[in-house]
Amino acid sequence: MTAPLSELTETAELTDLPELTDLPELTDQSEPDPVAEPVEEEARPAVARWYAVQVASSCEKKVKATLEQRALTLGVSNRILEIEIPQTPAIKIKKDGSRQSTEEKVFPGYVLIRMVMDEDTEQAVRSTPNVINFVGHEERRTTGRSRGRIKPRPLSLTEVNRIFKRAQGKKPVVKVDLSEGDRITVTAGPFKDFQGEVIEISGDRSKLKALLSIFGRETPVELEFSQISKDS
Repeated sequence: MTAPLSELTETAELTDLPELTDLPELTDQSEPDPVAEPVEEEARPAVARWYAVQVASSCEKKVKATLEQRALTLGVSNRILEIEIPQTPAIKIKKDGSRQSTEEKVFPGYVLIRMVMDEDTEQAVRSTPNVINFVGHEERRTTGRSRGRIKPRPLSLTEVNRIFKRAQGKKPVVKVDLSEGDRITVTAGPFKDFQGEVIEISGDRSKLKALLSIFGRETPVELEFSQISKDS
């Protein structure tokens, strides 16, 4: 005869209950995290550097104007940023003794370009008329005797500062349309109206030496550029 439910309840002992340790372990039933996709690193912005470019004689301004236009046409004006011809002020004295303000190139035959160097910008510069080559290192060829390609070398910050400082801080250079052997007439000073022959020119000092006939003798006299005029 089956015992009533009350008896079963009263006679049941705690030892008959399952312990917590007997319970099955809980497992994480959640779905595994999907594999995280690698995050691409942002490309570092290209840095513009200064480069020196050799050009044909007296073609610096022409190269600058042409390259500025070509940069726009070829769509690289955002990477060819500046084209400079370092110059310093100069004073030119004409034959009649008048002075004309002008500029003298610090490095004749070269232009400086601030640009982001890549295949497109390099080709844009190289293919510009009157451009000879970049200043840089020659890459040696493994075969043949021909010269290797010149790899452009960016100028250091020290070089750039020195170049522009030289252009800005240099005193005006006085240039005179004279050469040794030219005949001149003194227009001012104690030797006014004397005539003579130029024997030495010091442009940095704005002076020259001329042989003047004084008391029948050829005498070297130092004169200011502003004191003479060139005989026609």
